[in-house]
Amino acid sequence: MMPEPVRPRARLYVDHPLGAGQAVPLEPAQAHYLFVVLRLETGTQVALFNGRDGDWLAEITRRDKRGGALACSAQTAPQRAGPDLWLLFAPIKKARTDFIVEKAVELGATRILPVQTRFTNSERIRRDRLQAHAVEAAEQCGASTVPEVAGLERLDRVLAGWDPTRRILWADEGRAGGTEGLGALPRGPWAVLIGPEGGFAEAERAQLAALDCVTPISLGPRILRADTAAVAALTLWQAHLGDWK
Repeated sequence: MMPEPVRPRARLYVDHPLGAGQAVPLEPAQAHYLFVVLRLETGTQVALFNGRDGDWLAEITRRDKRGGALACSAQTAPQRAGPDLWLLFAPIKKARTDFIVEKAVELGATRILPVQTRFTNSERIRRDRLQAHAVEAAEQCGASTVPEVAGLERLDRVLAGWDPTRRILWADEGRAGGTEGLGALPRGPWAVLIGPEGGFAEAERAQLAALDCVTPISLGPRILRADTAAVAALTLWQAHLGDWK
């Protein structure tokens, strides 16, 4: 029997074209991770992806104090088209917001939009830090793309300019304890909406209820924390319409 191929110890997202023989420069943080944290040597294989050209094996060709370089050797998987799924959520405490972004990437979200609601506890976010968390999550879970983390925007403004062809699955805490199922959801582009710890204000609930593209759902008999609700709602959508089937 042929031995199974050795899986590279590292998988990196790079903003660089990938192809046979393509040289790929390393950013300082990537070089530090490969050469200081993992202590990889020249000639070691690394997995690469850029969200456009599929997954590639590459070999470390240069390592030094200023960075390093890789050379692509073979494609291991074509570019995969994930589900057209966004996540809208109200930021909460730092560690739990990080958790939401990480799990959204693992569960297939292709865009992450933090929204400020009437009862949102956090008035600002570090978009660059959350985007870095999204990159790390994609590298670790085998995602073929890294979702964009958008800047924080007021929910009412987001909804006022919403494209109605993208439906919204609204996790409505007011329906906690309801027994209705999801029913027959149409396929196409979707977004999941998770509210803040204090729930939605009446004006926000009225704005959501007035949109034909919004489908409110219950997440079971108990009121879930915001981070738990994000995982539960994304999981429900994936089980019905996503790439798990």
